[in-house]
Amino acid sequence: MLEVDHLSVEFAASSGVVHAVRDVSYSIGRGETLAILGESGSGKSVSAQAVMGILDSPPARITGGAIRLDGEDLLQLPEARRRRLRGAGVSMVFQDALTALNPVFPVGWQIAEMFRVHRGVRRAEAHRRAVQLLDRVGIPRAADRAADYPHQFSGGMRQRVMIAMALALDPQVLIADEPTTALDVTVQLQIMTLLKDLQAERSMALVLITHDLGVVGHVADRVAVMYAGSIVETGPTRSVLSNPAHPYTKGLMRSVPTASAKGARLEPIAGSPPDLARIPSGCAFHPRCPRAEAVCKERTPMLTTVAGARHSACHFAEEVLHARTP
Repeated sequence: MLEVDHLSVEFAASSGVVHAVRDVSYSIGRGETLAILGESGSGKSVSAQAVMGILDSPPARITGGAIRLDGEDLLQLPEARRRRLRGAGVSMVFQDALTALNPVFPVGWQIAEMFRVHRGVRRAEAHRRAVQLLDRVGIPRAADRAADYPHQFSGGMRQRVMIAMALALDPQVLIADEPTTALDVTVQLQIMTLLKDLQAERSMALVLITHDLGVVGHVADRVAVMYAGSIVETGPTRSVLSNPAHPYTKGLMRSVPTASAKGARLEPIAGSPPDLARIPSGCAFHPRCPRAEAVCKERTPMLTTVAGARHSACHFAEEVLHARTP
Protein backbone atom coordinates (compact mmCIF):
# COMPACT_ATOMS: atom_id res chain seq x y z
CA MET A 1 0.00 0.00 0.00
CA LEU A 2 2.78 2.46 0.93
CA GLU A 3 6.42 2.40 -0.15
CA VAL A 4 8.94 4.99 0.99
CA ASP A 5 12.04 4.68 -1.17
CA HIS A 6 15.34 6.39 -0.22
CA LEU A 7 13.60 9.47 1.19
CA SER A 8 15.77 12.40 2.30
CA VAL A 9 14.58 15.68 3.86
CA GLU A 10 16.62 18.74 4.78
CA PHE A 11 15.87 21.99 6.63
CA ALA A 12 17.62 25.29 6.07
CA ALA A 13 18.55 26.71 9.48
CA SER A 14 20.81 29.42 10.84
CA SER A 15 23.13 26.72 12.16
CA GLY A 16 23.43 25.14 8.70
CA VAL A 17 21.60 22.46 6.75
CA VAL A 18 19.73 20.08 9.07
CA HIS A 19 19.63 16.56 7.64
CA ALA A 20 16.39 15.48 9.30
CA VAL A 21 15.72 12.35 7.21
CA ARG A 22 18.54 10.51 5.43
CA ASP A 23 17.93 7.84 2.82
CA VAL A 24 14.95 6.24 4.59
CA SER A 25 13.19 3.27 2.97
CA TYR A 26 10.31 1.11 4.20
CA SER A 27 7.11 -0.44 2.90
CA ILE A 28 3.85 -1.62 4.42
CA GLY A 29 1.03 -3.80 3.11
CA ARG A 30 -2.74 -3.84 3.59
CA GLY A 31 -3.74 -4.69 7.17
CA GLU A 32 -0.14 -4.58 8.40
CA THR A 33 1.26 -2.50 11.27
CA LEU A 34 4.74 -1.01 11.01
CA ALA A 35 6.16 0.74 14.08
CA ILE A 36 8.80 3.42 13.62
CA LEU A 37 10.62 4.06 16.86
CA GLY A 38 13.58 6.00 18.18
CA GLU A 39 14.50 8.89 20.46
CA SER A 40 13.05 12.36 20.02
CA GLY A 41 14.70 14.10 17.08
CA SER A 42 15.47 10.91 15.17
CA GLY A 43 13.35 11.94 12.16
CA LYS A 44 10.22 9.86 12.78
CA SER A 45 7.66 12.64 12.57
CA VAL A 46 9.41 14.50 9.74
CA SER A 47 9.34 11.38 7.59
CA ALA A 48 5.60 11.03 8.26
CA GLN A 49 4.95 14.67 7.42
CA ALA A 50 6.83 14.17 4.15
CA VAL A 51 4.51 11.25 3.31
CA MET A 52 1.49 13.46 4.07
CA GLY A 53 2.90 16.35 2.06
CA ILE A 54 2.51 18.85 4.91
CA LEU A 55 6.11 19.97 5.40
CA ASP A 56 6.55 23.75 5.21
CA SER A 57 8.70 24.55 2.19
CA PRO A 58 10.82 26.50 2.86
CA PRO A 59 12.53 25.74 5.22
CA ALA A 60 11.93 22.02 4.53
CA ARG A 61 13.08 20.46 1.28
CA ILE A 62 12.73 16.88 0.06
CA THR A 63 16.09 16.26 -1.61
CA GLY A 64 15.61 12.72 -2.87
CA GLY A 65 13.57 9.56 -2.97
CA ALA A 66 10.02 8.52 -3.80
CA ILE A 67 6.80 7.99 -1.82
CA ARG A 68 4.49 5.54 -3.59
CA LEU A 69 0.89 5.04 -2.52
CA ASP A 70 -0.54 2.00 -4.27
CA GLY A 71 2.19 2.40 -6.91
CA GLU A 72 1.66 6.14 -7.53
CA ASP A 73 4.59 8.43 -6.62
CA LEU A 74 3.11 11.20 -4.47
CA LEU A 75 6.14 13.43 -4.95
CA GLN A 76 5.51 13.63 -8.69
CA LEU A 77 1.85 14.65 -8.42
CA PRO A 78 0.51 18.18 -8.80
CA GLU A 79 -0.64 19.67 -5.49
CA ALA A 80 -4.33 19.50 -6.46
CA ARG A 81 -4.12 15.73 -6.98
CA ARG A 82 -2.00 15.29 -3.83
CA ARG A 83 -4.60 17.19 -1.83
CA ARG A 84 -7.36 14.83 -2.99
CA LEU A 85 -5.33 11.85 -1.78
CA ARG A 86 -4.65 13.45 1.59
CA GLY A 87 -7.26 11.97 3.89
CA ALA A 88 -8.61 9.46 1.36
CA GLY A 89 -5.39 7.67 0.40
CA VAL A 90 -3.29 8.38 3.45
CA SER A 91 -4.36 10.08 6.67
CA MET A 92 -2.71 11.01 9.95
CA VAL A 93 -3.49 11.11 13.67
CA PHE A 94 -1.35 13.86 15.16
CA GLN A 95 0.46 13.76 18.47
CA ASP A 96 -1.31 16.67 20.17
CA ALA A 97 -5.00 16.66 19.32
CA LEU A 98 -5.62 19.96 21.13
CA THR A 99 -3.33 21.86 18.74
CA ALA A 100 -4.28 19.77 15.69
CA LEU A 101 -8.00 20.49 16.08
CA ASN A 102 -9.34 23.97 15.30
CA PRO A 103 -10.33 25.61 18.63
CA VAL A 104 -13.04 27.86 17.13
CA PHE A 105 -15.22 25.20 15.47
CA PRO A 106 -17.25 22.37 17.05
CA VAL A 107 -15.69 18.94 16.55
CA GLY A 108 -18.70 17.69 14.60
CA TRP A 109 -18.35 20.57 12.15
CA GLN A 110 -14.65 19.79 11.65
CA ILE A 111 -15.28 16.13 10.90
CA ALA A 112 -18.24 16.95 8.65
CA GLU A 113 -16.01 19.31 6.67
CA MET A 114 -14.12 16.26 5.38
CA PHE A 115 -17.28 14.96 3.73
CA ARG A 116 -18.37 18.36 2.43
CA VAL A 117 -15.03 19.28 0.85
CA HIS A 118 -13.80 15.90 -0.37
CA ARG A 119 -17.06 14.13 -1.13
CA GLY A 120 -19.41 17.00 -1.97
CA VAL A 121 -21.92 15.78 0.62
CA ARG A 122 -24.71 18.13 1.73
CA ARG A 123 -24.38 19.72 5.17
CA ALA A 124 -27.08 17.64 6.95
CA GLU A 125 -25.74 14.33 5.61
CA ALA A 126 -22.16 15.33 6.43
CA HIS A 127 -23.21 16.07 10.02
CA ARG A 128 -25.00 12.71 10.28
CA ARG A 129 -21.85 10.89 9.15
CA ALA A 130 -19.73 12.88 11.59
CA VAL A 131 -21.99 11.83 14.48
CA GLN A 132 -21.74 8.20 13.34
CA LEU A 133 -17.95 8.40 13.41
CA LEU A 134 -17.91 10.00 16.85
CA ASP A 135 -20.13 7.21 18.10
CA ARG A 136 -17.88 4.56 16.49
CA VAL A 137 -14.75 5.85 18.20
CA GLY A 138 -16.48 5.73 21.58
CA ILE A 139 -17.60 9.31 22.26
CA PRO A 140 -20.58 9.08 24.67
CA ARG A 141 -23.75 10.92 23.57
CA ALA A 142 -22.13 11.56 20.20
CA ALA A 143 -25.05 13.57 18.79
CA ASP A 144 -24.83 16.06 21.65
CA ARG A 145 -21.03 16.16 21.93
CA ALA A 146 -20.68 16.93 18.20
CA ALA A 147 -21.63 20.52 19.09
CA ASP A 148 -18.83 20.83 21.67
CA TYR A 149 -15.43 22.44 21.10
CA PRO A 150 -12.04 20.68 21.45
CA HIS A 151 -11.25 22.26 24.85
CA GLN A 152 -14.44 20.72 26.27
CA PHE A 153 -13.05 17.18 25.85
CA SER A 154 -10.50 15.29 27.93
CA GLY A 155 -7.17 14.32 26.37
CA GLY A 156 -8.33 10.78 25.60
CA MET A 157 -11.63 11.98 24.12
CA ARG A 158 -9.84 14.55 21.95
CA GLN A 159 -7.62 11.81 20.60
CA ARG A 160 -10.73 9.80 19.71
CA VAL A 161 -12.09 12.84 17.86
CA MET A 162 -8.77 13.10 15.99
CA ILE A 163 -9.02 9.42 15.03
CA ALA A 164 -12.60 9.94 13.80
CA MET A 165 -11.44 12.80 11.59
CA ALA A 166 -8.51 10.78 10.23
CA LEU A 167 -10.82 7.88 9.33
CA ALA A 168 -13.60 9.98 7.79
CA LEU A 169 -12.57 9.30 4.18
CA ASP A 170 -11.71 5.62 4.78
CA PRO A 171 -7.94 5.92 4.06
CA GLN A 172 -5.81 3.07 2.76
CA VAL A 173 -2.95 4.03 5.10
CA LEU A 174 -3.21 5.59 8.56
CA ILE A 175 -0.17 7.22 10.17
CA ALA A 176 -0.47 7.56 13.94
CA ASP A 177 2.19 9.92 15.31
CA GLU A 178 2.63 9.30 19.04
CA PRO A 179 -1.15 8.84 19.47
CA THR A 180 -0.90 8.02 23.19
CA THR A 181 1.55 10.70 24.35
CA ALA A 182 0.55 12.43 27.64
CA LEU A 183 -2.30 9.98 28.22
CA ASP A 184 -2.46 7.75 31.30
CA VAL A 185 -1.78 4.04 30.87
CA THR A 186 -5.44 2.98 30.91
CA VAL A 187 -6.39 5.50 28.23
CA GLN A 188 -3.33 4.53 26.18
CA LEU A 189 -4.57 0.95 26.10
CA GLN A 190 -8.06 2.07 25.08
CA ILE A 191 -6.73 4.23 22.21
CA MET A 192 -4.43 1.50 20.88
CA THR A 193 -7.21 -1.10 21.12
CA LEU A 194 -9.51 1.25 19.21
CA LEU A 195 -6.91 1.78 16.47
CA LYS A 196 -6.34 -1.95 16.06
CA ASP A 197 -10.09 -2.66 15.94
CA LEU A 198 -10.64 0.03 13.30
CA GLN A 199 -7.65 -1.23 11.33
CA ALA A 200 -9.10 -4.75 11.28
CA GLU A 201 -12.52 -3.45 10.19
CA ARG A 202 -11.10 -1.47 7.27
CA SER A 203 -8.00 -3.53 6.35
CA MET A 204 -5.90 -0.39 6.68
CA ALA A 205 -2.15 -0.26 6.74
CA LEU A 206 -1.06 1.38 10.02
CA VAL A 207 2.23 3.23 10.51
CA LEU A 208 2.73 3.78 14.24
CA ILE A 209 5.32 6.36 15.25
CA THR A 210 6.35 6.02 18.87
CA HIS A 211 9.13 5.71 21.40
CA ASP A 212 7.02 3.46 23.63
CA LEU A 213 8.54 -0.02 23.28
CA GLY A 214 5.73 -1.56 25.30
CA VAL A 215 3.13 -0.40 22.77
CA VAL A 216 5.31 -1.58 19.87
CA GLY A 217 5.65 -5.07 21.31
CA HIS A 218 1.88 -5.48 21.59
CA VAL A 219 0.58 -4.09 18.30
CA ALA A 220 3.25 -4.01 15.56
CA ASP A 221 4.02 -6.69 12.98
CA ARG A 222 7.32 -5.11 11.97
CA VAL A 223 9.54 -2.40 13.41
CA ALA A 224 11.95 0.15 11.96
CA VAL A 225 14.39 1.80 14.38
CA MET A 226 15.57 5.32 13.48
CA TYR A 227 18.64 7.18 14.68
CA ALA A 228 19.92 10.55 13.45
CA GLY A 229 17.50 10.57 10.52
CA SER A 230 18.27 7.07 9.26
CA ILE A 231 16.86 3.59 9.78
CA VAL A 232 19.47 1.53 11.62
CA GLU A 233 17.53 -1.70 12.13
CA THR A 234 14.36 -3.28 10.83
CA GLY A 235 12.60 -6.62 10.97
CA PRO A 236 9.76 -8.57 12.64
CA THR A 237 8.89 -6.94 15.95
CA ARG A 238 9.34 -9.93 18.22
CA SER A 239 12.78 -10.88 16.91
CA VAL A 240 14.09 -7.30 16.84
CA LEU A 241 12.98 -6.48 20.38
CA SER A 242 14.01 -9.81 21.86
CA ASN A 243 17.43 -9.94 20.20
CA PRO A 244 18.57 -6.68 18.56
CA ALA A 245 21.25 -6.64 15.86
CA HIS A 246 22.26 -3.00 16.37
CA PRO A 247 23.87 -1.48 19.49
CA TYR A 248 21.40 1.42 19.46
CA THR A 249 18.37 -0.89 19.55
CA LYS A 250 20.09 -2.88 22.28
CA GLY A 251 20.60 0.33 24.24
CA LEU A 252 16.92 1.23 23.89
CA MET A 253 15.91 -2.16 25.24
CA ARG A 254 18.26 -1.87 28.23
CA SER A 255 16.76 1.49 29.20
CA VAL A 256 13.20 0.13 29.51
CA PRO A 257 12.04 -0.96 32.99
CA THR A 258 10.77 -4.54 33.20
CA ALA A 259 9.06 -6.60 35.90
CA SER A 260 11.86 -9.19 35.77
CA ALA A 261 14.46 -6.51 36.59
CA LYS A 262 12.56 -5.00 39.51
CA GLY A 263 14.90 -2.99 41.73
CA ALA A 264 17.76 -3.04 39.24
CA ARG A 265 19.28 0.15 37.83
CA LEU A 266 18.34 1.12 34.30
CA GLU A 267 21.15 1.52 31.78
CA PRO A 268 20.55 4.70 29.77
CA ILE A 269 22.38 5.21 26.49
CA ALA A 270 25.42 7.38 27.16
CA GLY A 271 25.60 10.85 25.66
CA SER A 272 22.98 12.66 23.59
CA PRO A 273 21.61 12.36 20.07
CA PRO A 274 23.76 14.24 17.53
CA ASP A 275 23.10 17.69 16.10
CA LEU A 276 21.55 16.89 12.71
CA ALA A 277 23.38 19.85 11.21
CA ARG A 278 26.69 18.26 12.28
CA ILE A 279 26.22 14.51 12.04
CA PRO A 280 29.37 12.56 13.01
CA SER A 281 31.35 10.90 10.25
CA GLY A 282 30.98 7.17 9.63
CA CYS A 283 28.30 5.61 11.81
CA ALA A 284 26.31 8.43 13.42
CA PHE A 285 25.94 6.35 16.59
CA HIS A 286 29.67 5.73 17.11
CA PRO A 287 30.24 8.52 19.72
CA ARG A 288 27.71 6.80 21.99
CA CYS A 289 28.37 3.17 21.04
CA PRO A 290 30.11 0.95 23.65
CA ARG A 291 31.69 -1.25 20.96
CA ALA A 292 32.74 1.38 18.39
CA GLU A 293 36.03 0.79 16.59
CA ALA A 294 38.05 2.79 14.10
CA VAL A 295 36.01 1.60 11.10
CA CYS A 296 32.86 3.00 12.72
CA LYS A 297 34.32 6.53 12.60
CA GLU A 298 35.58 6.18 9.04
CA ARG A 299 32.91 4.32 7.08
CA THR A 300 29.10 4.60 7.09
CA PRO A 301 27.51 1.15 7.52
CA MET A 302 24.82 0.13 5.05
CA LEU A 303 21.54 -1.54 6.01
CA THR A 304 22.29 -5.20 5.27
CA THR A 305 20.60 -8.54 5.89
CA VAL A 306 21.66 -10.28 9.10
CA ALA A 307 19.06 -13.04 9.51
CA GLY A 308 16.02 -13.76 7.35
CA ALA A 309 13.92 -10.60 7.28
CA ARG A 310 16.27 -8.81 9.69
CA HIS A 311 18.40 -5.85 8.55
CA SER A 312 20.93 -3.80 10.49
CA ALA A 313 23.19 -0.84 9.67
CA CYS A 314 26.15 -1.85 11.84
CA HIS A 315 29.64 -3.02 10.88
CA PHE A 316 29.38 -5.63 13.64
CA ALA A 317 25.72 -6.59 13.26
CA GLU A 318 26.39 -10.35 13.33
CA GLU A 319 28.43 -10.06 16.50
CA VAL A 320 25.79 -7.89 18.17
CA LEU A 321 23.03 -10.31 17.13
CA HIS A 322 24.83 -13.37 18.50
CA ALA A 323 26.39 -11.76 21.59
CA ARG A 324 25.63 -13.50 24.86
CA THR A 325 25.16 -10.28 26.80
CA PRO A 326 21.67 -8.68 26.61
